[in-house]
Amino acid sequence: MAGTAASAGTPARVLVTGASGGFGAPTVARLRERGARVVGLDVAGDAGDDVLACDITDSSAVEAAVAETVRRLGGLDAVVHFAGIGIPNDAGGPLEPDALRVIDVNLLGAWRVTAAALPALLAGRAERGGQRGRAVFVASELAYLTLPFVSAYSVAKRGMSAYADALRLEYGTQLHVSTVYPGYVRTGIHAAGREVGLSLEGQVRREEVEDVVGTVLRTLTARRPPRDTACTRAGNVELWAGRHLPGVVGAIAARRIRTQAAAGRFDGSPLAAGLVARLTGREVPLERSPQ
Repeated sequence: MAGTAASAGTPARVLVTGASGGFGAPTVARLRERGARVVGLDVAGDAGDDVLACDITDSSAVEAAVAETVRRLGGLDAVVHFAGIGIPNDAGGPLEPDALRVIDVNLLGAWRVTAAALPALLAGRAERGGQRGRAVFVASELAYLTLPFVSAYSVAKRGMSAYADALRLEYGTQLHVSTVYPGYVRTGIHAAGREVGLSLEGQVRREEVEDVVGTVLRTLTARRPPRDTACTRAGNVELWAGRHLPGVVGAIAARRIRTQAAAGRFDGSPLAAGLVARLTGREVPLERSPQ
């Protein structure tokens, strides 16, 4: 298939990671509605729906899946990175297994897929009439807003932002690179936190799936895609503050965590027992009481 854009400037051939997830599935559907051909990668794939099973922590699997994607589409015009997991962790605790797994999936997985897809993205420029390919990285507000028990996730998403910056610096003459920073959205990624009594619900700015999907689609179709963007007006204000006033944002977050710890918000989680003791002097049970 030729690499010219589908309707309304939409890239014609798109690879989406995390394609069966809360953001990936609606994005794939919307892209197809606009006439794009899309292949997805997901740890739970379905070859019949052009979603390939792929563990993005496995370099060989990534290389094979991306090669199959390029074969099916006849080239590649854009890559969107949604794939991610969230497992709470103690910043002073062991790296393995949970923290390392989060970093491997969220950061290194995006790196592996990008590296495998880059030759096709660059080669397709002639078919696009000289237009650059596109890479969209979906990070998180936790890339610039630090909260307790999500250190691995924050490291991965902040690292993703840095990787996107490096990719833009080295390949920006051939590739548009954008990073999107969603707030809290009720998707399956938060299940692990809820299970250990550390839900982010009410901790950070709430957004909806459409805020994220719509932002990604606008980024993919913009004549001049943004370098960095949040998904709402409030999100962009927060992003600016996180970038330019990190001390202020950090102080506000620390004060809020102290208040919540004193009010007992974290008492139901064994993982938070040490933090509660350090901030309040209170001892909390090491096992959660039955719900």
